[in-house]
Amino acid sequence: MTARQGTIPTGTPSGTVSGGNFSAARRLLAVAGVVLATLLAAAGPASAHNTLIESDPAEGASLDRAPDEVTLTFDQPVQRGAGDGVNQIAVTGPDGGQWQRGQAQVDGTSVTTALHPLGPKGEYVIGYRILSADGHAVTDEIRFTLTQHGPGGDEAPGQPADAENQADSDTDGGGVPVWVWIVAAVALLGVGVTVALRAGSGRS
Repeated sequence: MTARQGTIPTGTPSGTVSGGNFSAARRLLAVAGVVLATLLAAAGPASAHNTLIESDPAEGASLDRAPDEVTLTFDQPVQRGAGDGVNQIAVTGPDGGQWQRGQAQVDGTSVTTALHPLGPKGEYVIGYRILSADGHAVTDEIRFTLTQHGPGGDEAPGQPADAENQADSDTDGGGVPVWVWIVAAVALLGVGVTVALRAGSGRS
């Protein structure tokens, strides 16, 4: 009498993921890793505050001729912000008055403001507040000296003010920091992997 042989199951046990689904999940994880690495590499410079790399007039310069504008150049593009006055340059003269004229203009990595004709000789302070590439406000100041009386009057047309002090009382700009986008991307990728694994388990 021949013994009956047991039936060998050919399907995938319930609750497990087939080899094909594991391969798909691995591919998805690999793609997620590449995307995350790319985001982190791009976020390196963008997550840092802007740094002033050049100014005209230069820091500590002694000038015998009054400049007609101030230009600040940064290592990263300056954000324009949601409205006027987000990026500011204030030029304070020896008399404490303001010599900048009009709104600061942003052009890529540069911010420029026109000046009223400077008058009294002495030290001038350029205070600035700009919206950095990472969405935060950056403030600082540089100084130059006018060694000869300029073509303007002895008194500045503007009232005493300071761009750096104004920045302290204002909130940061409306830009979204890069790390927020990275966290969101990682979360979405994690959800995608979980859905793929569960879908594969359900079909097995």
